[in-house]
Amino acid sequence: MNGYSKIKSFAKINLALNVLGKSLSIHKIESIVSFLGLNDEIFVKEINKNKHIIKFIGKFSKNIGKINTISKLLEILDKKNLLKDKKYAIKIKKNIPTQAGLGGGSMNAATFFKFLIKKQKIKISQKKIGEISNFVGSDVILGMYCKNLILKSNGSINIISNVESKNVLVIKPNFGCSTKKIYSKVKKFNSSRFKKPNKKLFSYLELKKMSNDLEIIALRIYPKLKLLKVFLEKLPNVKLVRMTGSGSAMIAYFSSSKLCKQAEKKVKKHFKKYWCKIAKTI
Repeated sequence: MNGYSKIKSFAKINLALNVLGKSLSIHKIESIVSFLGLNDEIFVKEINKNKHIIKFIGKFSKNIGKINTISKLLEILDKKNLLKDKKYAIKIKKNIPTQAGLGGGSMNAATFFKFLIKKQKIKISQKKIGEISNFVGSDVILGMYCKNLILKSNGSINIISNVESKNVLVIKPNFGCSTKKIYSKVKKFNSSRFKKPNKKLFSYLELKKMSNDLEIIALRIYPKLKLLKVFLEKLPNVKLVRMTGSGSAMIAYFSSSKLCKQAEKKVKKHFKKYWCKIAKTI
């Protein structure tokens, strides 16, 4: 696209997620997080207009409303006069499905925010970055790092280096999960398990001991999701199957891309209407 800068907005996955409690309307969570090579594409350019122009295109753009993570971010930046009255045209090509637990919308906002900071379009403190990110969406701050990380219950983030890349098969059913609905059904709380964040927590040996606390709720609400998980767990050589975030995407982990391809064939044959992609953690 002429005159536009192109940036990639990567999908996020939760390898494990514990819900620890609730304060006011916000649930306290801790999570082991990685990012995938799967990405939305964001095209940005400065324009000589009175208003920002935001347009969503691509396969998964249909149900995105006028109020979205990008519009929320721009509204805050304008209110704080951080953009100095500059306006932008932003086109987001949605390659990542919505209501999947892959953080597509949150990562779009984070990616655009990072772009503005990197290009020195805005000058902002680290503290303000955190405040604005959290106001736009609880996952946005994770996208500001876009690395293997552990989110602790107090909101602090530990980046974990030299984590071996994982081969995954991402399967998104032909329905989404409502994050609000899933969290509203959480009745039991877990105890903290990531007090000492380290590389070992990303190993399959450790991950198998963990869970996603939201998964059991999603499986109960959406029986088709349970059928998918059972099918994936029976695939040859699968190391782990776990829902990401509040769903509905399931992640099947394998030791190689070749095994992912073999599994992909079986999944596509059995679940013809489900979105299915091979990816690697970055």
